[in-house]
Amino acid sequence: MKDKNLPNDYNSLSLEELTKEANKMIDDLESQKDLESSIENYQNLLKLNNIIEKKFQNDGKSINEKTKAKILKITTEKNAKKIK
Repeated sequence: MKDKNLPNDYNSLSLEELTKEANKMIDDLESQKDLESSIENYQNLLKLNNIIEKKFQNDGKSINEKTKAKILKITTEKNAKKIK
C-alpha cells in the first residue's frame, strides 16, 4: 500500500495526532451499516496504520540513539575523572 495516497499529509503529524485520526476512522467504520461502502475507509485506515508504525519505529530509533549518546558521554566523563 502506498502511504502517499492518503488525502492529508499525515507524515507531518505527531504520533498522538495520527492516533486520534485513526480512532476517528475506527469510530466511523464501526458506525457504518453498509460494509461495501466501508472498504475504502478501511483501506485508508490500514495505510494510516502503516504510517503510524513507521513513525513509531523512527521515534524508537531516535530515542535509542540519543540514549546511547548520553550513556557514552557519561561513561567518558567518569573515565576521564578516574584518570585524573
